[in-house]
Amino acid sequence: MDKTSDAELTVAARMARALEEDILARVLMPGEQLDERLIAERFGVSRTPVRDALRMLAADGLVEMRPRRKAIVRALDKQRMAQMFEVLACLESLAAESAARRMSPPLLADLRRTHEQIGTCIAENRPEEYDTLNLAFHRIIYRGAGNAYLEEQVDILRHRLSPYRRWLLQKMNRMQLSHEEHGRILAALADGDAHRAAEEMQKHVRDDDRFLDFMMSEA
Repeated sequence: MDKTSDAELTVAARMARALEEDILARVLMPGEQLDERLIAERFGVSRTPVRDALRMLAADGLVEMRPRRKAIVRALDKQRMAQMFEVLACLESLAAESAARRMSPPLLADLRRTHEQIGTCIAENRPEEYDTLNLAFHRIIYRGAGNAYLEEQVDILRHRLSPYRRWLLQKMNRMQLSHEEHGRILAALADGDAHRAAEEMQKHVRDDDRFLDFMMSEA
């Protein structure tokens, strides 16, 4: 079995993100085989980090791993994606509603600080850092909900949808709008208004349905 160093994992993560971009942009088409040798040549690396990158993409549902180490670009099931976004919106809304009632002052302070960091990140045009901070913002709300099972389930689904959400935020230039929506969610949580927090979160996540329309226009 290949052993992968920390440095190779970092390289693999960068390659996975680049290949993810190509898949969502339809540079790599559904059903197309991803040749390890050609990818290794493209990025100037050995095959070990390439295999790790392909495994990452498979875990995100973008690639299907077949016998004899063949990796195939998975077709996008738009109906299933719409269903997943719908469920995510419900889970995130429930998390926000619960957090409005249960979030501790220290967690609320962490959320406010993360929101400010996101604003700085957008102003300085650092989209890669935005993705990390955006996830942190939502995860603080999950913790604030005080329901470990809910936190686990929503985090799993959000991870499954993360490639598509990144595409939506960057290609549809939604980062600033998303930040403004975060501000309204934060205000509702600070006020302890469970109904408003749930409503604002529902609108925030359901807006990602526009991803499907955008992907269809790109096909």
